[in-house]
Parts: sequence; C-alpha cells; structure tokens
Amino acid sequence: MKISLLKLFLIFIKIGAILLGGGYVILPIMQSEFSEKRKLVTQEELVNYFALSQSLPGIIAANMTMFIGYKLRGKFGALSAMFGVIFVPFWCIVLLASVLGKFVNNTYVQGALWGVGVGVVAMIILTTREIWQKSNRTLYFYIIFLLSLISILIMKISPIQTIILFSISGILFKSFQRKRGINK
Repeated sequence: MKISLLKLFLIFIKIGAILLGGGYVILPIMQSEFSEKRKLVTQEELVNYFALSQSLPGIIAANMTMFIGYKLRGKFGALSAMFGVIFVPFWCIVLLASVLGKFVNNTYVQGALWGVGVGVVAMIILTTREIWQKSNRTLYFYIIFLLSLISILIMKISPIQTIILFSISGILFKSFQRKRGINK
C-alpha cells in the first residue's frame, strides 16, 4: 500500500499533536499507527528505527519520523513526516511563549503540567518494556546492559561516552562473531 505525501504529513501532524513527552513516548504511538492500524512498518523495523534515532544527534521523535517517512516515500516522505510531526508543537510553542508569563503560576496550569508529567512517565515505562521484550537477550546483551548501568550510575560516565563505548564494543563483538562464523 503506497501512501501519499499529504496523507503522510497529516498522519504525522496528528502524531505530533499528541506526542507529549518527546521521543521516548513515540514508539507505542508509531506501533499503533503504522504497525497495527496501517501495517506499513513492522514492529521490528520500528524498534530498530527507535534505537537508531536515539544514537543519532537531534530529536528522537524527528529522527524516527524521518526513518519511517523515508521507508514509505523516500526523501520527500522523510521531509513530509518530519515537518508533520513538528508542525503542531512548533505553533504551540509560539503560542505558549507569547502567553506563558501570565499563566506560569496558575494552579490549574501547574496541575495540568503535573498530570502530563505523570502520563509521560507511564509512556516511558511502556516504551522501555516494549524495547526490552523485543530485544535479542543473550549473555552478551546482559553483560553490556549491566556494564552500561554501572558506567552511568556508579562511575558517572556520561551517557554519550557510554553509548560510544558500547557501540564500539558491539561492532567489535559482531566482527568477532562474523570471523568465527557465528550468526546470532
């Protein structure tokens, strides 16, 4: 099923309008919209796009939408998807910036933001669970997972340095597997 650039743009406008919490909550939304509802992208592809989006500079949600847009309609699909996902948030920021000073101390506004924050935490937990379930959990996976936690939480190594370090170790590990003839 081929999707038009306009339809792609409109789908991502809808996603951008409900994407509270940024890139970590986009996976369940994309899964619902593109894997379950429209069957245009597999769940495995979405998890891979999500992982790639996290490892690239920039906004996770915008990166992920560009991967999906590119898969569905090439370069123009990537642009259409990216502009769609940022359209509503951009105009909301412009609007909020113009009136924020008047409402920042309002009890109702603070309550609404607190409620959104709690919802975002729930979505992040859901995304973490989805990625964990779809991960290829081998002994090497658990070793890297534990070493990553130790490096960030105990040794206080920056997340960027940790990502670079374990990306290199993953490349070396896969190269070693390939040389030994192990396909996992």
